[in-house]
Order: sequence, then C-alpha cells, then structure tokens
Amino acid sequence: MHDTAHAPRRFETPFTHEAASSGACLWRGAVLAAALMLGMAGAPAFARGPEAIADLASEVMDAVVNISAAETETVTKRGEVPPAIPGSPFGDLFDEFRKRRNEGGPRPRGAESAGSGFVIDESGIVVTNNHVIGEANDITVVFTDGAKRKAEVVGRDDKLDLAVLRVKTDKPLKAVKFGNSESLRIGDWVVAIGNPFGLGGSVTAGIVSAHSRNIEQGPYDDYIQTDAAINRGNSGGPLFNLKGEVIGINTAILSPSGGSVGIGFAVPAELAAPTVAQLREFGETRRGWLGVRIQPVDEDTAEALGLGGQDGALVASIDGKGPAANADIKTGDVIVQIDGKRVKEPRDLSRTVAAMPVGKRVDVTLLRDGKERKASVTLGRLEDGEKAQAQAAGETSKARSGRTLGLRLSEIDDELRQQYALAEDIKGVVVVEVEPDSPAADKRIEPGDVITEVGKSPVTAPAEVERRLEALRKEGRRSALLLVTGRDGDVRFVAIRLEE
Repeated sequence: MHDTAHAPRRFETPFTHEAASSGACLWRGAVLAAALMLGMAGAPAFARGPEAIADLASEVMDAVVNISAAETETVTKRGEVPPAIPGSPFGDLFDEFRKRRNEGGPRPRGAESAGSGFVIDESGIVVTNNHVIGEANDITVVFTDGAKRKAEVVGRDDKLDLAVLRVKTDKPLKAVKFGNSESLRIGDWVVAIGNPFGLGGSVTAGIVSAHSRNIEQGPYDDYIQTDAAINRGNSGGPLFNLKGEVIGINTAILSPSGGSVGIGFAVPAELAAPTVAQLREFGETRRGWLGVRIQPVDEDTAEALGLGGQDGALVASIDGKGPAANADIKTGDVIVQIDGKRVKEPRDLSRTVAAMPVGKRVDVTLLRDGKERKASVTLGRLEDGEKAQAQAAGETSKARSGRTLGLRLSEIDDELRQQYALAEDIKGVVVVEVEPDSPAADKRIEPGDVITEVGKSPVTAPAEVERRLEALRKEGRRSALLLVTGRDGDVRFVAIRLEE
C-alpha cells in the first residue's frame, strides 16, 4: 500500500497489440464526433483546472527538494598487498590494483533510495518520509538549482512515516508553511510537486478525492486521498492547496501496476505539523497516552452491552501502570467522547489522545451499563508507556525461559505445545535449543523434549530447574538425574554431568 510496494496485479487493455492502430483511429473519430456534437449543443468539451496552478508552482518550486539516501560503510584494510617485483611485466597495472586494494574508505552498501522533501525553515530544515531515508547514514538533499548538501537526521517518527532533516546553508532557503488540512473539502484542487522516477521538479494537479482514509499503514491513519498523479519518488513531497500551503505529505499510492492510477494518499497537515514540531524541538515524539487497549464496537457487542449504536471505543484492557488505572475507567466501558471531541471509532480516540500534550488533564465521557458517566484523566507519555511495556515483556520472557546445561528451556505455552505437538496433559519445561557438543547434546536431548523432573523433584519453570541444579551442586553431586519425555511420548531418565 505504498509507493515502493510490489503491484498485486496488472490490468490489461482490451485492445490487442496488432489491433491498436485501427482501434485508435476509430476512437479518435468517435471522440471528434462527440466533441463536435457537444460544441453545437453549447456544452463544454473538456473540464479545465484553475489557471493559478502555474503561478503557484513558480512560487513554491524552489522549496521542494530531491533526497538521495544510501548506507555506507568504511572498508577496513584486509592485509597490505606487497609492491610488484621491479622489472616485472604489467607492473604498472599491478601497482594500480595494489593502490585500490590497500586504500580503505567509505563505500556504498545496499541500494540507494530516492524521494522528495520540502523546506519548512529557511535555516535549512527539511521534511520528508521516514521510509525515504530508512537506515541510511549518507543523505543528500538536492535543490532545484542543482546544489547538493549533506543532511543530518534531526528526528524521525515511524508511526506517521515522517522524518526531519537539517542541512547547512550560508544563505536563507526558500521555505513553505503548513496550512489547514481540516478545512479541505472533497473536490478541492490540490497540487503535488516531487521527484517521480528521478524526474525532479515534476508538478501534477488533481482534487481531493476523499479524506479520513484508513489504509491500515499505522495507528493514526487519517489520509487525504487525491487523484493528483503520485508515483515512486514522490514520497515525502508536499501536497499544496491553491494558497501555496502544505496541506499534506505524499506518502503512499494504491496501484495494480506500480504507477499512478489516480489513488494517492497524503498525511494531513493537522497530524504532520505537530509531529514535525516535536521532532524539531526534542528529536523525538512526545505523544499523549491514556493507557487502555481498545477495540471497535460491533453489532453483537452493542446489543450485549445495551448500547443504542456502534459508536465509540470499547475498553478491552487497562494498563496497570497507565494513566487510566488511576481514573474511573473500567474494562467494558465504551469511550464516546474525550476532551469534548466525539469518538466514533477506536482510531478517533488514538489520534486525538496522541495529539494532546503530555500531562494534560482531560475529561472522558463513557458508557457503562447503558448509562453515561464522566471520568477525568491526566495523560501520560506514550513513548514511556511503550518502553515500560517492552521492558515488562522482556522480563516476562526472561522469567519464562532460561539456559543451563547447554539447554535453552522455556515454560510450556500454547504456541510451543502446538509447535512440538505436546500432549495436553504433559507438564514440565520444554527444550527449545541444544548447544552443539554440550553434555545435553551427548545425551541425545533434542528440542521438543520435556523435562518433568530434576533429581526426582517436579519442575514447571526454567527457574525451578536452575534452583534444583544449584541445590544438587551444594549437596556435592557431580551429575543431575533428569526425567525426560520425548516428542514421541517415550519417557526416560537422563544423567547429565554438572558444570564445575
């Protein structure tokens, strides 16, 4: 669903290649006849765009840039090549090879990417898509006059696919500003400028085809859809209104062929502008966080909860350390309004909260047992919540798994039970990895085997295995007796020598 994706399929023309010439002649004749009839009837033959587009393009063109991004690495010397033997044939060619071989330096690694961007501050601040620069460490911004400047990354946001760059300049650059995307109407004219297929400074025009599009590319999807031609290389470029204001950042296309078919998507300025401001100020995003997991309200859920409709966001769970845990919000509540803004579906709540400042106290309207209630929440920071969740998940994973005796062990969960076809009634710890040449490998223990006892004591967690092994060491035992159930259901005792 983006401009670098493979096309799902290609639509073919009904005309065969051989019949194209005669078919074209018939087509042109039909079009001419239709045009003459329309002309005689006094109806317009073709629709025309606004004449202001040429003036607009001339005014903003210099603020639109091309962006080239590549990964580079420093090639280290892999051993000096000795000089050629004096008087040997082809000595000069050998010396040239020796020079290239012995000299290290930055060399490109991997394919380069190319895209578009635009200047929003005359001091050298450039906005583009995050996927344009990827993991590149060599980014070049090319201006309309051909000038090339190296850029550094100020900040990036993968949720909205935005990146902010900075270039050094000895003179003020032409810059453009964000406009009001909320006032856009379907049918309004828009202009896209960018670098499609490497053709810099390309201008296309069209209309707003739709707004608030969810193309399932991120948690805050609210794209502007336009039929202005957007192709590969347009990513990161601006979408202008007729005032010359940036009302969107061209990000994705829907295409069966890989080229423009008149369905392009842009991140609206109302989402992009505050995110860009945070990246400029902090080098990272600082989004609001409510601390709830939400889901849509379907017809059956609405009936079960006694709701009059399907609007709102159903609270599926609450983060125990999140802001909502300290408020009168419970699992099963349906949030229908926050800070005075209506919540029609879950993404409305996600976008609204994310756009709010951290620490803001907001009023929440929710439905519980068919009755409307009010709650008040002080928003936390989303990024802090994500870090805490990742850390907790890591600690849980660490507690559920462990490594000992050359074995990596894990508690038995549904996924591992299915992976190794373990019986439903088996209890113990499952072997998920065996180190080569380890004592366990010598005893033919394999991934999928289940250790049910260590030293005649039942075990159900890796930590219990380690505690039992440590107790055996303290008793002076030199080996541990394990009761192992194989994947074939065969049960056997295995004695493994304890590490010194």
